[in-house]
Amino acid sequence: MKIVVLAGGISTERDVSLSSGAMIYRALRERGHQVVLLDVYLGYEWENPEEGRSAAGIFDKKKDWAGELGAISGQNPDIRQVKALRPDGEKNFFGPNVIAICQAADVVFMALHGENGENGKIQACFDLMGITYTGAGYVGSALAMNKGLSKELFAYYGIPTPFGIRLKKGQKQEDVVPFPCIVKACCGGSSVGVCIAMTEKEYGKALEEAFCYDDEVIVEQYIEGREFSVGVMEGRALPVIEIAPVEGFYDYRNKYQPGATIETCPAELPPEKTREIQRYAERVFQALRMNNYARMDFRMDSQGKVFCLEANTLPGMTPTSLLPQEAAAEGISFGELCEKILEASVREAGD
Repeated sequence: MKIVVLAGGISTERDVSLSSGAMIYRALRERGHQVVLLDVYLGYEWENPEEGRSAAGIFDKKKDWAGELGAISGQNPDIRQVKALRPDGEKNFFGPNVIAICQAADVVFMALHGENGENGKIQACFDLMGITYTGAGYVGSALAMNKGLSKELFAYYGIPTPFGIRLKKGQKQEDVVPFPCIVKACCGGSSVGVCIAMTEKEYGKALEEAFCYDDEVIVEQYIEGREFSVGVMEGRALPVIEIAPVEGFYDYRNKYQPGATIETCPAELPPEKTREIQRYAERVFQALRMNNYARMDFRMDSQGKVFCLEANTLPGMTPTSLLPQEAAAEGISFGELCEKILEASVREAGD
């Protein structure tokens, strides 16, 4: 197949996306596909007028599209520097020729993370243009990206989630969430803008940081205990993985720096508890109107009660990512996982 792996962009998860994209790109090339890796924001400039006459010709280029990508740093990327590379970026999110190349592909593998990748906007645009893509559709993406809406749907469908409130910038807080509490941007990802507040002073700083990333934040009860994640593919849960950071909590650094977190898959849990978490993951998948694949995050307190934190519609596919580890526990290699995601997307598009 002719495949575009779409990565990069201008979200705070740009570096993670590029790392995911590079791994997916290499895996699909090894499996014999014609693959192009594109930065959705920077795009691709035609080398000559002839090349631009037929976008499909780009799939025949002998080029390592991932050759210039580096590893994920421990710090968030400087998005201002990225935006400076495109003077017209405010007028059009898509980089040069991105749409034309995506239309020439059989399918677009979405390796985007964060804003304008997982919030449904690109998915809606592709739907209008007849472009087949991987991951959740625009409705599921939008619902999962907004943690406030997700929590409301969790409550409606009987999915346990930590008590929390939505707070807009400048709004007076009326409900009280006891310390310790979690403060996070409503539409963020990769734990960017997430803080644990133990005191009033820390709470003030946490709000200030979270509001740097979004005009709305979630303040919720902190669940002391173990952390787990579960991937779901076409409605069926994969093995549960346990996440145990060596230091602190599962923040941006601990997620993407090798050795910073101990991950155990399958998680060491009683069979009935494993199945309980998997059932909740499958219920979240349905409640948020997802399709293809996703990943749900959970915590379990000392009494064994499980709480769903959030859902991820385009889980990371980096060297330290959770979904590939869960698939591997079922004997599915990284390349096979990418292939299964592609096949499901093409099949759904044809239905």
